[in-house]
Formats: sequence, C-alpha cells, structure tokens
Amino acid sequence: MFHLVSAIGWLFIQPFGLAMLLVGLSVVLALLRWRRLAIAASSMSFLVLFLSGWTTLGAHLLIPLEDRFHKPDPVPGEVAGIVVLGGGLEGSINLARGGHELNASGDRFVETAILARRYPDAKILVSGGQGAVFLSGEGDADTAPRLLEALGVDRSRLILENRSRDTYENGLFSRQLVSPDEGEVWLLVTSAFHMPRAMGVFRKVGFPVLPWPVDYKTAGNEGIGLAEDNSLDSLRNVSVGIREWIGLAAYRYAGRTEAFLPAPEALAD
Repeated sequence: MFHLVSAIGWLFIQPFGLAMLLVGLSVVLALLRWRRLAIAASSMSFLVLFLSGWTTLGAHLLIPLEDRFHKPDPVPGEVAGIVVLGGGLEGSINLARGGHELNASGDRFVETAILARRYPDAKILVSGGQGAVFLSGEGDADTAPRLLEALGVDRSRLILENRSRDTYENGLFSRQLVSPDEGEVWLLVTSAFHMPRAMGVFRKVGFPVLPWPVDYKTAGNEGIGLAEDNSLDSLRNVSVGIREWIGLAAYRYAGRTEAFLPAPEALAD
C-alpha cells in the first residue's frame, strides 16, 4: 500500500504534473467565468515550470543530499560484499528488447563493475525488483547479470534480490538474503542524492554498510539564479530533489528510518 500511494501521489506532486494540474484547473475556472482565479492558476503553472526548468532550484534541492555522505577515506583494503541498489536500468525496454539499457542512474552499475575489479573476492548483491506501478518491466536484479557478466564480473559472484519495490524493501530483503557476519565490510552503491535515505534504511534493518555514492547530478558549486544546464535536466533535478525530500519525510514518519536526514556516523554521534 505504501508503494502504491507514493506512486499515485507522485503523479500530482512532481513539477510537470503539478503544472498540468494547474493548467486544467485554470481551464475549468475560465469556463466557470472565474477569470481572476483562472489567471492565477495559469500563472502558477508558468511559475512552477519556470522555477523548475530555468533556475538552479533543482541543484539546491540536491546539493545537501549529495554532500551528506562521502566515500570512505581511506578506502577499505578488503570488502566482503558490494550492494548496488536498482534504479539504473530501463526495465520496460529491457523486458521488450532484452539487453541491458541504462538510464540516467546507470552509473550505479558501472561503478559496481569497477569495484568488482578492485575487490575480486567480494560478492555482488544486486537489489531491485519491478518497482513501477503503471509500467511493466524487468527488475534490475533480473537484467543486471547480463550487464555485469558482459563487463567481466563472474556470475558466481552475484547475489540477486528481485522482490524489492522500494528502498526500504531493498534494505530489508538484502539483509535477509545475506545475513552479514559481524565485522564484515559491505559497500552500498547508489546515487549520491539517494544515499541519505538508503543509509537510514540499512541502519534501521541492521545491515551495516559503508556508503559509496555515485551518479552525482550537480557540481556542488551552483549559485542562485538562472540555470546554466539545459531546461530538461533542470526540470529532472527538481523532480528528483522533491521526490527525495518527500521520501525522507515519509520514511521518517513511517518509522523506516531513525532520522529525517540520516548523517555519517561522525555527525550522528
């Protein structure tokens, strides 16, 4: 139910959906001859699109998330396993065409292949089922073996968790699947903006991991003003940022994490 509600709610909260909702509202208000309210609604729609597509709003939503966790320094000498969270593969395309098409978060799997070479004895746990509500697709854990084997990762090293539909289930099912021993070092690979929520979940379910953030969407030094990036990327960054901040609040409210904005251990202490 949590997964379904979040998917439906997101249709109307993300900037493009909200703008279209306001346009529809302005049309209804105009038909009712409530001219001032119709103008206000259409103006709000334009404002939402302008702020999302042509300003640095998206970057400033993402920077605090992306800067929250960093790769361990120094990096561990030995690693028992690497957990990579799904979300980097085009499930609907891969289901229809086969192969291993990557999306904007595909860096998660590229970095995992690099880490697999750095730590040749580490197990690779791919966590990600079919999370889409309105599209049929192949879960990332089902697609990943084709990609990782093509990149030189031996199939015998892979542990596949293909039931999870969201971040909480990623952590819960991964913990159940591998039952890490005390003292083992496991790395968690996911997008930098998603790392705070993911770390909060893995702590909550009792799976100690070290963060290995990838897939940065910002340079970290963006000023306040007009965006230098193209409007589609800016719009996507706003959508991703809003979704992640809402996700953090929802997970804290639902008891899926212990903090609204999980922090590195040094800060948490």
